[in-house]
Amino acid sequence: EVQLVESGGGSVRPGGSLTLSCATSGVTFDEYAIGWFRQVPGKPREGLSSISSLDRSEYYADVVRGRFTQYNDNKKNTVYLQMSGLKPEDTAVYYCAAERLGLGSLDAGRYAYWGQGTRVTVSW
Repeated sequence: EVQLVESGGGSVRPGGSLTLSCATSGVTFDEYAIGWFRQVPGKPREGLSSISSLDRSEYYADVVRGRFTQYNDNKKNTVYLQMSGLKPEDTAVYYCAAERLGLGSLDAGRYAYWGQGTRVTVSW
């Protein structure tokens, strides 16, 4: 059974940093692509980053490239999203998701497995 559990959300000031964790079970990173997404009320879920299960290629949305870094820790079966230079518009609920044999898509519709989300608030 595939399970994903996010943690690490919280409140941070603009310009600050935060690292989110996604503890996985029932997946291997050789078989599943793991992506990070976020959502604010009234808007569709937005793809932020993903790492391909095929060749470990990393993909980032333009809005976070250079500020966010995804890291898959094989030993801990945990995926991290390191976020820096946070802005108020980064405020959202952040989700990790898994796609079997995924190539690193940022399309939420391709992912079958989702965590419950962790909230990030960026404000003064």
